Amino acid sequence: MRVHRISTEELPARERFGYWHDMTAAALIPTVMGSEHAGDFRAEAQTVDLGAAQVTALRYPPLTTRRTPRLIRRADPGYYQLSLTLGGEMAIAQAGRENVFRTGDFTVYDSSQPFDGITRHPAGRLDHIVVQFPKALLPLPAREAERLVALRIPGDSGFGALLAPFLGRIAAEPGAFRPEDGPRLTTVLLDLLAGAAAARLDADGATEPESRRRALLLRTQDFARRRLADPDLAPGTVAAAHHVSLRYLHRLYQDHGLTVAGWIRDERLARAARDLADPAQEGTPVRSVAARWGFRHHAAFSRAFRTAHGHSPSEHRECAQSQRSVRRKPKTPPRT
Repeated sequence: MRVHRISTEELPARERFGYWHDMTAAALIPTVMGSEHAGDFRAEAQTVDLGAAQVTALRYPPLTTRRTPRLIRRADPGYYQLSLTLGGEMAIAQAGRENVFRTGDFTVYDSSQPFDGITRHPAGRLDHIVVQFPKALLPLPAREAERLVALRIPGDSGFGALLAPFLGRIAAEPGAFRPEDGPRLTTVLLDLLAGAAAARLDADGATEPESRRRALLLRTQDFARRRLADPDLAPGTVAAAHHVSLRYLHRLYQDHGLTVAGWIRDERLARAARDLADPAQEGTPVRSVAARWGFRHHAAFSRAFRTAHGHSPSEHRECAQSQRSVRRKPKTPPRT
């Protein structure tokens, strides 16, 4: 996983605040900053690049930030930023709302709208994690996402209680993940955020039926993902566990262009493909990989895999091995 770390500690005191201002404008979004600690601004940040999303852990003294209409006109990447406060407190005013966020609180703000923010910490430096991602990736209807801006999302219950430690693990131990894990981590992150957001809007009594259906879809998918190894996992199992009729479950998935059985199959195939490409599992028979992910019959697994990937499971493994060999092969120096 690609990680970028910065610190103002090694700079002369007079240069620290300007460096931090420029760094955050480049790594996050441009804002106008001010701080009573600008004369000696001791701060640090670490960004973990997941590909489509970036997770940045920051620690810095209290400051003010402003995203102005002029800055938005000059450059707007079209991002949402998800903030998790770990220590201290932060106040954000955006989209006609103003809220204070303390330890354990999430909030979302929008790069396309002006905002004012202030961070405070009576004992020194604020700690928080910021996730930045394109707005189109958030799996919520646009109207729901707009109503989410600057609301407090609790991180100690429901999906928030899953999302907070998940983000903390990525920020604290990026080395535990491989670069190719980035898209999967992004998907999990945004699905958890969508679940937490839907619950927050529902608590206000303001969520639309579409968001409730989306939250149910996410819950059923999380339930199924944790049981993919069970060959008896079936649409009826998922429906019964969530107290809905099988017909309603099928309609829920159809609304998103999916079938329940097809989604389960595709998830199993994706995990089998990952294991087959894993060099640590080169000695595991293809049949065993298939059984591990709930496929009872090897022939049926091979047919489904070929349909999904255009080649057999064995060919998929051989292709991954060949690609690793090419990457390891030293390059021939150019002739002089």
